[in-house]
Amino acid sequence: MLKDLISHYRGELQDHTELRAQVNRNRGVALVGGNLVSNSRSEQSGVSARMYKNGVYGFASSAEYSDEIIREVLRAAEENAFFLSSRVKKNRGPLPPLKEGTIKLDREVKDAEQKRYIEFARELDSYIAEKYPKLASRSVNVRCDSMEKLLVVSNGHNSHSLSPRSFIYVTFTLQAADGVPVELYKVFGGGEYFDDVFSTPEKLYDGLEELYNALVQKAEGVYPDAGYKQVVMHPNLAGILAHEAVGHTVEADLVLGGSVAAHNLNKQVASEIVTMVDFAHTALGETAPLPIYVDDEGTLCEDAVLIKDGILVGYMNSRETANHFGMKPAGNARAYLFSDEPLIRMRNTAILPGKDKLEDIIASVDDGYYLTETNNGQADMTGEFMFGISMGYEIKNGKLGRAIRDTTISGVAFEMLKTVDMLSDDMIWTCSGMCGKKQPIPVGMGGPAIKCRVNIGGR
Repeated sequence: MLKDLISHYRGELQDHTELRAQVNRNRGVALVGGNLVSNSRSEQSGVSARMYKNGVYGFASSAEYSDEIIREVLRAAEENAFFLSSRVKKNRGPLPPLKEGTIKLDREVKDAEQKRYIEFARELDSYIAEKYPKLASRSVNVRCDSMEKLLVVSNGHNSHSLSPRSFIYVTFTLQAADGVPVELYKVFGGGEYFDDVFSTPEKLYDGLEELYNALVQKAEGVYPDAGYKQVVMHPNLAGILAHEAVGHTVEADLVLGGSVAAHNLNKQVASEIVTMVDFAHTALGETAPLPIYVDDEGTLCEDAVLIKDGILVGYMNSRETANHFGMKPAGNARAYLFSDEPLIRMRNTAILPGKDKLEDIIASVDDGYYLTETNNGQADMTGEFMFGISMGYEIKNGKLGRAIRDTTISGVAFEMLKTVDMLSDDMIWTCSGMCGKKQPIPVGMGGPAIKCRVNIGGR
């Protein structure tokens, strides 16, 4: 656990200054075909300071962590702020003050021994090899990470936070009858420490069976017909859609850079049944998958409502952009490493559930597709997106048909969202990914099943 060497500096911080000590821990084990191909443990730690002066920031960091180094980092950040202010000459006033307080750490660091990950992975892999001998290849990847941060600010909330994640990625490959290898993977785990998430490999067996059965169906599947189609997106796709296709366009720094959201505030960008929120720490009465209580600028985190009943009503902001747009900051400024400056980032971004049952949504489609898994996704600042689809099914006359092979879907988010006419009454969260905007950051994403129209690729 991080030793607190920075709290007593608060009284010395001037203007708006953030002082942050941080350690990132990463653990990994990978088995391919039963062979151990990766076995890693790493930690990155240090201290940084950032000072706001007349519209610019001065930043400095060090991988060393001592009182002497802290003073040097603070001094360097101040010198950088004054230097940039004298050259850039934005001449902006101070940032509006924030509510002050302290959020203390309420959990312990739990660092399992490396052999725990290896033994668990080997036991799981041995079961897979015996249970599914027809597989052409298999892999088991254990990935655990955590971010521990101590933050002291001249104005705002001080905090001590800890955000662990633990996942096991299992990938199966089969040789289809036509000679084409087909692949599918499943992610197990969540936002806790390894032993809190995984007790015994047996508890993953049902999920492995689901993965294998889906892969067999995919191997016997067909390629979809290309074109503009009616589809039902599984909640897994709703989450990545909310994040990639919409979320980035409403990050205020990208809005200032010219994203499609720049000219759509308070305008209809989706069907009236669509509401989208970037949740801070609590979503629909339950803890969000990656709860954030204080961001790295000392802002006490609140939910950021982005789309309300189809209308774009807000952006995700830092303190500076919130002041620019006349909005209230909700705690979206986050940094990945101690040596990174905070950027505007998503936290737990989701489309809210509707009132329909999944079976009724599928039954309403005469000719289309039910898309259940995605393996990648990207979008640009126009909201144009393309996602890879790794699993899905035909829908014929309201009933599920044959599985489909790998394909893609594409469209423009704000146009596609206007075609949404049904949302399921449940939602699923995922938090195994990293957002790669300039620096990686853990994120959560979620949503219900969505009925809409998109372009789908063929063979």
